[in-house]
Amino acid sequence: MNELLWSICILCLTILILGFILKRFHQPYLIAYIIAGVILGPYVTGIFSKTKEIEIIGHLGILFLMFFLGLEIKIPNKRYMIVKPVIAQSMKILLGCGFALLTGYLLDLNFRSIALISILFFFNSTAVVSELLRKHDILNTTFGSTIFNVLLLQDILLAPVLTLLRVWSGEQFTLLNFILPIVMCISIYFLLKRIRNVQEIRLPKLFKIVENDHDLQLFMGLLICLGFGLLAEVVGLSSALGSFVAGIIVGRFKIFNWLEHSLTYFKVFFVTLFFVSIGLQLDLAYFFEHFQIIFLGTIFVLLSNSLISAIIFRLLKFDWKSSWYGGALLSQTGEFGILALTIAYKGGIIGFELYKAGLGITCMTLLFSTIWIGILKKLYINHF
Repeated sequence: MNELLWSICILCLTILILGFILKRFHQPYLIAYIIAGVILGPYVTGIFSKTKEIEIIGHLGILFLMFFLGLEIKIPNKRYMIVKPVIAQSMKILLGCGFALLTGYLLDLNFRSIALISILFFFNSTAVVSELLRKHDILNTTFGSTIFNVLLLQDILLAPVLTLLRVWSGEQFTLLNFILPIVMCISIYFLLKRIRNVQEIRLPKLFKIVENDHDLQLFMGLLICLGFGLLAEVVGLSSALGSFVAGIIVGRFKIFNWLEHSLTYFKVFFVTLFFVSIGLQLDLAYFFEHFQIIFLGTIFVLLSNSLISAIIFRLLKFDWKSSWYGGALLSQTGEFGILALTIAYKGGIIGFELYKAGLGITCMTLLFSTIWIGILKKLYINHF
């Protein structure tokens, strides 16, 4: 118990010190969380050595984050709000494959390694981007909704990507693995369409007892959030998508109006642990030994992702300032990229060097993208 308390106290102290420093430079706290993970991880001080356990706990933060976004998001009522993100993500996939082929040609990589690099271009960080959209109060604008819907499409794409990786690694593939995610996506679509214009959903009489009992409401809200996440995970989709849908549904129940405030502190704590877990995975010895490759890879990913996304937003008729800001928001590789790398490495699809380099580049893009976003945010906000 003493060891656990020491670790938590040191983590809080480290985050506080880094948070104070970053606040003076007007930088987001996400940087503090990642740096704290690096400092306290097994490759530096070793205060936190069981990175897997913290990573699992930290993923609860993503579920809470998506749940809260579901509570406050407005379901698109116009077809172009759905069509634009589909076009944007399709173009992002095509351009990402082009950049991956270029990288593979320059580094003389095999087909599977090129395919994995393409996958890394597909996904951005839902946690980072959605939190910044909400914080800067642009989540429910046309621009913000387009970006957020792109992130949701990426969550849906996770299912076929993980299936492909598992097939390559030799795991048995069944038709059920293919059908279930499609059925789930269709069900979610019709559910959201049904409740799109519904202002309030009333609980059945059986649950009337919950209306005046905040304890029961709290655990019911947690059950819905985590239960939908579990259901989505079981059928092959991302748990984050399931929690987001749960948030939309719960947001239609009047008795849960207070729930967002009550669960906010859970969200802050678990989201913090998620970003700490990213820092824990950064092997500094490997990083300094291969600094040039990781640094160049990070710059290449940030610039190419920014350019790809900016071009896409411009083609979707957004002005250049908004397009470059959108490009910055979608400049990093995200948490699903780390998951894809891990599965590919454990399945023997890629070697140790590419796995470690990929982890290093992903961590660094998450770290530096917040600075890049902050720079272009001032240009974007001033535009309005």
